[in-house]
Amino acid sequence: MDNRFNPVELMPRSRAYIIREEGGHREVDVMSWDVLGGAAPWPMTNVRNLGLPQWRALAAKPENRCLVPLSEFCEWTPEAHDLRDGKKPLKGEMWFQVTDQPLFAVAGFWQPTAKGNGFTMVTCDPNDVVAPIHPKAMITVLAPEDHDRWLQGSYEDVVALQRPYLAERMTVRGPVFPTRGSS
Repeated sequence: MDNRFNPVELMPRSRAYIIREEGGHREVDVMSWDVLGGAAPWPMTNVRNLGLPQWRALAAKPENRCLVPLSEFCEWTPEAHDLRDGKKPLKGEMWFQVTDQPLFAVAGFWQPTAKGNGFTMVTCDPNDVVAPIHPKAMITVLAPEDHDRWLQGSYEDVVALQRPYLAERMTVRGPVFPTRGSS
């Protein structure tokens, strides 16, 4: 399998590093960001309702859990911006950082698919930093002391960890418009 990919920016169905446990030790793996492996009309990149049978089955099994390492994450602005460049207004990128963890772990699940291993990130209610930009949800950022509990704990532990990260430990920058060459 060709494991080359662009590790700078993660996009749906692209490949990324994940951390999972196998045989009692942690491994770094490369998987596609689509836990269904193309079996749905759109990539399944995020899951939230862990009570649904298909997600409960993944959540209940520690062998299907993973950590997704990130240095920041992006959400689009709710409204398009007129950049006064004669082109159609567009939404900007808002980039969120976790100030107490320059490299942080997001709660995730993985499974084998017909197209190779795929993963998804678990979402939760947004905190006060994310909510103005994306009021429906945010990714579940884990504190370092919760990594073991996520990877090895019970289903109840997983549900308890599905919560927003502390807003006072996050910052946001933007909007930026990389497709127009300006920020």
